[in-house]
Amino acid sequence: MKIPSDGKLLRIFVGETDKWHGKPLYEEIVLLARKEGLAGATAIKGFMGFGRNSRIHTAKILRLSEDLPVVVEIVDSEEKINQFLPRLDAMVREGLVTLEKANVILYRSGD
Repeated sequence: MKIPSDGKLLRIFVGETDKWHGKPLYEEIVLLARKEGLAGATAIKGFMGFGRNSRIHTAKILRLSEDLPVVVEIVDSEEKINQFLPRLDAMVREGLVTLEKANVILYRSGD
């Protein structure tokens, strides 16, 4: 698979406890991206953050460490990302989604 050098970076900011049909939302987003044939997706767990309600979520405070931030990053062509966005819109009930230019330098497999 080849990504054009002028790709797009899709970032989805959600909470670790957010669900989609009873399963972790971040996991379901990654699995859907794979199913839809996107080039790749990575879920990154944060150790501290806050969102629209300004409530701090941090691994330092035990009772708040249950809903740490998770960022899912997906890089692919603008066309494929745009096709994915409506599916994502249905899944993300609370969170932030951003889209920006990505200058793809290298994308290859060890195979």
